[in-house]
Amino acid sequence: MPTIEVSISDFESLLKEKVDQEKLETLLEKVKGEVKDFFRESDSVKIELNDTNRPDLWSPEGVVRQILPATKPWSQAYPFFSDAKKANHQVDISKEVSSVRPYLAACISRGMTVTEPILEQLIQTQEKLADSFGRNRQMVSIGLYRLQKIKFPVKYQLVDPETTEFVPLGFETPMSLKKIMTEHPKGIEYANTLSGAERFPILMDAMGEILSFPPIINSRRLGEVEVGDSELFVEVTGTDLRMVTLALNIFAANLSDRGASIEPVALNYSEASDFGSVFQTPYNLSEPVDVALSELNQVLGESVDLEEAVSVLEKYGLIVKTEGEKITVNAAPYRDDLMHAIDLVEDFAISRGYNSFTPDMPATFTVGALSQIEQFSDAMRGAMVGFGFEEVVSNILGSSEDFIEKMALDSDKSHRPETAIIEIENPMTERFSLLRSWLLPSLLRVEGSSSKAFYPHYIFEVGEVARLAPDTGAKTETKVHLAALIAHPGANFSELHSILETVFGRLSTPYELEPIPHPSFIEGRSGKIMVENQEIGLIGEINPEVLDAWQIGMPTVAFEIDLEKL
Repeated sequence: MPTIEVSISDFESLLKEKVDQEKLETLLEKVKGEVKDFFRESDSVKIELNDTNRPDLWSPEGVVRQILPATKPWSQAYPFFSDAKKANHQVDISKEVSSVRPYLAACISRGMTVTEPILEQLIQTQEKLADSFGRNRQMVSIGLYRLQKIKFPVKYQLVDPETTEFVPLGFETPMSLKKIMTEHPKGIEYANTLSGAERFPILMDAMGEILSFPPIINSRRLGEVEVGDSELFVEVTGTDLRMVTLALNIFAANLSDRGASIEPVALNYSEASDFGSVFQTPYNLSEPVDVALSELNQVLGESVDLEEAVSVLEKYGLIVKTEGEKITVNAAPYRDDLMHAIDLVEDFAISRGYNSFTPDMPATFTVGALSQIEQFSDAMRGAMVGFGFEEVVSNILGSSEDFIEKMALDSDKSHRPETAIIEIENPMTERFSLLRSWLLPSLLRVEGSSSKAFYPHYIFEVGEVARLAPDTGAKTETKVHLAALIAHPGANFSELHSILETVFGRLSTPYELEPIPHPSFIEGRSGKIMVENQEIGLIGEINPEVLDAWQIGMPTVAFEIDLEKL
């Protein structure tokens, strides 16, 4: 969980009141936080935040911003999220950056003088958002610059890494981008963010001065913010436009909370993005979410009237409107975690306080038991372990790259169920945006990370997959599958078929194999598993193109069975 280190005096100046450890513990209930260390003598407190969906809370400004509406009258306005104020500065985003690091958001901060405590918090927030939220700068990275030295419009483009050079932070002599990647500490640490790129991205002003080499390092001349600076240029680059914009929104709100005047920056994209080809940031991402009062009461288990519901939600910093008994809520622009009515119910419970609810003890006594499918799954796990396989447990969520592209399913025209992937409507990140439709990609991910382990490799997984079910009311269904994989220099169809034969022999269940073309398997070496004229699974040797995509260097065979059909 994210942990931030905060100056107590700085926190109190934002909160506008003194706090001791006990008072702080109570206040942090509003942000799912707790005090880990509290040292008044050294003016330091460590706060652990138990919510990874709220990156806006990973700073003292964010924590105070969430606490204030519940403790005193609070009407903080952020006019810079409106398009009413037109941007006077522009960043031009080149078409070619779309192949490396396509998105950028930016704003300007004036009127807040940087002090030592403020600089420390800016750097901490910058690192937390880039490393934790931004996946070690892969998805998001943030740059701060001294505004008065920059000539607009700024350009975001790709350049030759061998001939382009500037003086990076921490050094006194110019270095080429290629040299930075191999000799600068930040270049070495974050080299993977630009893996495979032949040309590298830079930010350059209208006079040809380089601001930075994102997401690696700023220039020393323009990108070294110092105590006493009062005008800043803030930019965020990354591979996910919504995440990039959200990070910029959070940073802008934090600066505003410290007294800065925020000015928008116009972004001129060479190609249309999800927000258009020309738009300005900060950009309001908030969308309305509805909850019926009856649904709120049903989930809470209490009878709450409309007036109380509105009051409690407003004390959590939410913008609330009502129509009859329907409550419509808009989150602040620096939040992007409200996706469903249940999220509003949770905000209500946090705002009112979990201790305010009276617990109901169970009125009946029941005894739990494993379902039939779980008993069968456990039996199959035992059998696979007996055959010498090791079990793995994988995440049901993944990306299009894992479930489609690496499995060669993007070219499949057979309309098999493995290709019908269920997408999450509003994912926090592309890395976890799809539900897996079969287990084999999960096993291949594990195998691709296990090249240093001694061969042979025998692994299996029993887990859930999600499939489309258009004939049902829910439109989707969850199934339990068993998948097994063998990898070593001599792995072949016959070896795995003998395992499959033993599995069905133990179950006393006759089965047949029928040849089937499948892009994930080698042509002529794959088949579907049939029981009573019904397909219940697949078996075959993995296509070398798929193995290359997963960086697997050994012949690999696998089968997968739908245990519920079996």
